[in-house]
Amino acid sequence: MTAGSDDTASQDLIAIRTFLSESEADIAKAALEAFGVECMLSHDDCGGQRPHLNLAGGIRLLVRSNDAEQAEEVLSGSQMESGLD
Repeated sequence: MTAGSDDTASQDLIAIRTFLSESEADIAKAALEAFGVECMLSHDDCGGQRPHLNLAGGIRLLVRSNDAEQAEEVLSGSQMESGLD
């Protein structure tokens, strides 16, 4: 997810899910990446030194706004059932 594109709307990041568990967030991120959806996790746990801080704000799964619909489909399982297209 790099900046530099003239299409600003495609660069807007939105949180589509929030997780309390880093392992759940990693699984969701891996699922999106398997379907070609670029994403990233955002959380403030002081570089892993204070993981309990995730309980307050959670771990946010971010995607570009124009990828949000596809990401929701992947995470809801509709694309998972049909397999990799």
